[in-house]
Amino acid sequence: MLGRATYGVVTPLSKAALVAMLLCGTAQAETLELVALGDSLTQGYGLPEADGFVPQLEAWLRADGLDVDVINAGVSGDTTAGGLARVDWSLQDTTDAMMVVLGGNDLLRGIDPAVSRENLDGILTAADGRDLPVLLVGLSAPGNYGAAYKRDFEAMYPDLAEQYGARFVPDFLGPLTEEGDPSGAMAFMQSDGIHPNAEGVARIVEAIGPEVAALLREDVGADDSAAGRPADGG
Repeated sequence: MLGRATYGVVTPLSKAALVAMLLCGTAQAETLELVALGDSLTQGYGLPEADGFVPQLEAWLRADGLDVDVINAGVSGDTTAGGLARVDWSLQDTTDAMMVVLGGNDLLRGIDPAVSRENLDGILTAADGRDLPVLLVGLSAPGNYGAAYKRDFEAMYPDLAEQYGARFVPDFLGPLTEEGDPSGAMAFMQSDGIHPNAEGVARIVEAIGPEVAALLREDVGADDSAAGRPADGG
């Protein structure tokens, strides 16, 4: 019973109980969890925390109406092997999707692309085993290792994305190149010439954000329930 009633009239206490029941019964959209598995580019190396890739991406997605927490699983210096070693504990039961931004340190060390491919394959296998949708983000290789290295390194990303049905962005740092001029990217890089500055991160997020949003809306089935919310969810 909802409460005591006299001659068919619901008492004030019963009205309050009814309202509480209705409120409790209203479906509440759950906050999604997106794990960003990566290296220093994901971790936000050299930047104040708020200017890093993950906080800027989360703010962009929330401004776009998505109720999502982006988990920073970026570790500076990590190779694809490091990502593979920690993917299982980076993905939790609460994880709804994953984006992978790895390979930059493989490039810096000249690791055989066949080894990098095998590691990325293992990461995508782990996600596939959990039935998690994935966005795989590639990188462009410099030409100093030779044409064959560049070809094999860059090809592994679209090949694996197709194999696993993952979404794909060709080049994480691509948005920093203005009108195809590589020298234009330096204005958006830190002094080390490797990591983007805050403005560079913002450009990357603007370019990648729509693909991440599509991952969450179309592959996860997210509702647009965060419109108007502050970026910190408060």
